[in-house]
Amino acid sequence: MLHRFFPSTRRDFKSLSEQEILALAISSEEDDARIYLAYADGLRDDYPNSAKMFEEMAEEESVHRARLIELHKKRFGDRIPLIRREHVRGYYERKPDWLVRPLGLEKVRAQAAEMEAQAHRFYLSAAQQSGDADTRKLLGELAIAEAGHQATAERLEQKHVPADVREEEGQRERRQFILTYVQPGLAGLMDGSVSTLAPIFATAFATQDTWTTFLIGLSASVGAGISMGFTEAAHDDGKISGRGSPVARGFASGIMTALGGLGHALPYLIPHFWTATTIAAIVVVVELFAITWIQNRFMDTPWMRAAMQVILGGSLVFAAGILIGNA
Repeated sequence: MLHRFFPSTRRDFKSLSEQEILALAISSEEDDARIYLAYADGLRDDYPNSAKMFEEMAEEESVHRARLIELHKKRFGDRIPLIRREHVRGYYERKPDWLVRPLGLEKVRAQAAEMEAQAHRFYLSAAQQSGDADTRKLLGELAIAEAGHQATAERLEQKHVPADVREEEGQRERRQFILTYVQPGLAGLMDGSVSTLAPIFATAFATQDTWTTFLIGLSASVGAGISMGFTEAAHDDGKISGRGSPVARGFASGIMTALGGLGHALPYLIPHFWTATTIAAIVVVVELFAITWIQNRFMDTPWMRAAMQVILGGSLVFAAGILIGNA
């Protein structure tokens, strides 16, 4: 009764005939081959060895697709029904992450492994639920084929991406992550945390009005975030420097700049002046520690040198704000 009022464009898997199941397997193999080629295209410039691995995985999918087509011709003829995974309710789907650039190396490898495991689990489960002997046999064979794909992927990875190449590509990916996100974000956090200390605390001690201090801090933080974001995005398109997308760098710098200032501005939402100021001072210490940790963790700056630079600079600006506020 309900399907008359809520018609579905998808069919249940159990309603598919053996020919339709075979056609679905053919279209799925074709889609997966195209996805692997898209992965290869997205990785070729920075990770050529991993790109070769995905090209060979695409070839493996094409071979399986050709075998499935031959089986369809033998059993049902040349006309293959048009049925794809999006036409079947409950069938596994592929996320369009191959459209996102740049591709994350580890994410792509993990997604490829999940693609094969997902298809294997589905076919195995479908075979176990099938009551027809021929359909059960066909689905079981497909499950075995997908399990073989996982072994093929591991073999190809060992062939094209041995341990030394994998380590090299991992270091290259880490370097790109630092250039695109960490460096701009760190510069923004330092600018937002340190440069807003003077105006916020100067306002706080000059007026001892927490709401006014909060408004000054909010405007300074947001203004600095917008300025830093546009500056980072506009001054380098990343093509020559290799620092990555200017939009990504701009967002990283702008957001972290605003957060750095808002950290010690938000406590002034508390109406009691000394309580707000004490909490704001504690937040400043946490911010400076975070900057020091990031410099040590990602920029390989010795811990003591990073701490001295950050603490000295932050302390000078903090002291300047208090002195100006009390003038």
